[in-house]
Amino acid sequence: MADLLGSILNSMEKPPTVGDSESRRRAREQEARLKKIQEQEKRRKVEFRKQMEKEVCDFIQDSEQTKKKFQPMGKIERSILHDVVEVAGLTSFSFGDDEESRYVMIFKKEFAPSDEELEAYRKGEAWDPQKAGEKRKLKELAQKEAEEEALKGPMKVNPNTNYKDKYSHLIGKVAAKDAAHTLEANKAYGCVPVANKRDTRSIEEAMNEIRAKKRLKQSEDDGPGSSNS
Repeated sequence: MADLLGSILNSMEKPPTVGDSESRRRAREQEARLKKIQEQEKRRKVEFRKQMEKEVCDFIQDSEQTKKKFQPMGKIERSILHDVVEVAGLTSFSFGDDEESRYVMIFKKEFAPSDEELEAYRKGEAWDPQKAGEKRKLKELAQKEAEEEALKGPMKVNPNTNYKDKYSHLIGKVAAKDAAHTLEANKAYGCVPVANKRDTRSIEEAMNEIRAKKRLKQSEDDGPGSSNS
């Protein structure tokens, strides 16, 4: 009987100790704080959205404004602002290199920014339509000149120095000029100009010259030396 009673008592849940009660109390307090923070964050988002809706509404009603730049804000705030702008039928963009400096700019649909304007904002530069127009004209002019050069064909390359001037101190200006147009054969190496190799005589003249050489040779053979033999 004692064993049965002991087993029943052991199977029953023990009463909570002081430590367990404190842990559960802390857990309840932490849960309550977290819930309170979430409610506060929710109310803050609602208030922020109402504020952005008012600013966007004022921007739309102001006929003199075509764009509006907001102060840097967090990712959640930017998301809310983009949503408000989209609902209002406007255009919005975020700019800035890091999270702390990112901001939102909104534009009216009829004054949507060009690619050049957006590129300037991404670089952190101020947008100047006049300077942008001048830069565009220079770019178009450079492109036009490049196309004209391409139609002309390959560019003729002119050397910076003249080889005649380079060697004029050695052979003189006149000699350098003549050397550029004439070729003198070097007989020591057996080099004969092509012009000297041509036989410009007629066949009859060549035969007469051969006959004359034969007669001359024969007369030399029949000279005084040969008659005394």
